[in-house]
Amino acid sequence: MLKRPEEITIKFNEILDGHLKKIVSGEIEVFPEIHEIAGLMCIHPTHLSNTIKEVTGKAPCDVCNEKTIAAAKKLLSDPGCTIREVALRLTFEPSNFTKYFKRHTKRNTFSIQEFYF
Repeated sequence: MLKRPEEITIKFNEILDGHLKKIVSGEIEVFPEIHEIAGLMCIHPTHLSNTIKEVTGKAPCDVCNEKTIAAAKKLLSDPGCTIREVALRLTFEPSNFTKYFKRHTKRNTFSIQEFYF
């Protein structure tokens, strides 16, 4: 049986994954804020943030960034998808996306596409 902190972390990841899938598919255009996710889970945002940090060793925003980068890499691996399209699909301005991607991966988006092609 899972302890409550692990249950909270699993639910957080499920909600985040669901939102990210909806963003990628174009159903929604905004990433959820921590207080919105906490509201869906009926817990206080500070409790959610502290629990995620305790269980994963990472802040919720770091978890979100990792999931966003993973989605970006998957989209960038599609030869029919341009960097601009990936950026827009993930709700970024293209120039901001390349900076975000490089900051979190230490690689630029072009090198990722070259790796796959």
